[in-house]
Amino acid sequence: MRVFVTGASGWIGSAAVDELLEAGHEVLGLARSNASAASLEAKGAVVLRGDLDDLASLRRGAVESEATLHLANKHDWSNPAESNRAERTAVETLAEALVGSGKTLGLASGLFRPDADRPVLETDPHPAVGPESMRGGSENLAFDYQDRGVRSIALRFAPTVHGHHDHGFIAQIVAAARRTGVSGYIGDGSNSWSAVHLSDAARLVRLALEQAPAGARVHAVGEEGVQARRIAEAIGEVLGLPTTSIDPDDAAGHFGFIGRFFGAEMTASSAATRAAYGWGPTGPTLVEDIAAGAYTA
Repeated sequence: MRVFVTGASGWIGSAAVDELLEAGHEVLGLARSNASAASLEAKGAVVLRGDLDDLASLRRGAVESEATLHLANKHDWSNPAESNRAERTAVETLAEALVGSGKTLGLASGLFRPDADRPVLETDPHPAVGPESMRGGSENLAFDYQDRGVRSIALRFAPTVHGHHDHGFIAQIVAAARRTGVSGYIGDGSNSWSAVHLSDAARLVRLALEQAPAGARVHAVGEEGVQARRIAEAIGEVLGLPTTSIDPDDAAGHFGFIGRFFGAEMTASSAATRAAYGWGPTGPTLVEDIAAGAYTA
């Protein structure tokens, strides 16, 4: 099938493009720069120039493809309201273009905590509803289009999709350790984050596009929970720095924006996802990646 991919040259998007092409699918990748376009063309993808605010290009890509994979996001931590607005507008534009077509709209979504006692399950609806909520409530917005002939699928990624050259949350925690001379965790460090290796996440994206029913919530989670203190210890070991607790009141100053949620519990199960799609992680664990120099080489 032909898959339109936003964020096609991004961290998860570039791996997903490779996975789709290798499986024999055709990729139409959204590219906002000459470098991104050249990278996609070199892989054998077709390029559509545009960006997340270019709604005409979003509509065109969706209409001209059998499936749409929406992975782009502004991730502007200095202006989350703008990121949420752009995300909601993009999802609404894509979904409206697909009304009545029966085509697929797979979109990246985030994990959340339903309560303090258990990890997130695939059966848990996302609490973010409406334009002012996290990611503009895009997961629930996409599901609103199921009754209008859109096969909407939520791809919930672990908070860290790790691997060599990852520039996401773990990279920010490593940067804070380099800057301050200590590898920190918040409070007692007993909270945990889910994690998944990039290669495993990309493979699951393909399987979901090929197999998932409308309304599916797919969890790209290789490890249900990696304790924050263990993450900090692994970083300290590879950098040769001491590991220490950071007072929650000092977290923002020590870590930067990541300090807002490095101390949060963000765990999720992928048991239902594994059973439904025959998927299981084969890549390195988060601690193995850190120890191998994925964030320090």
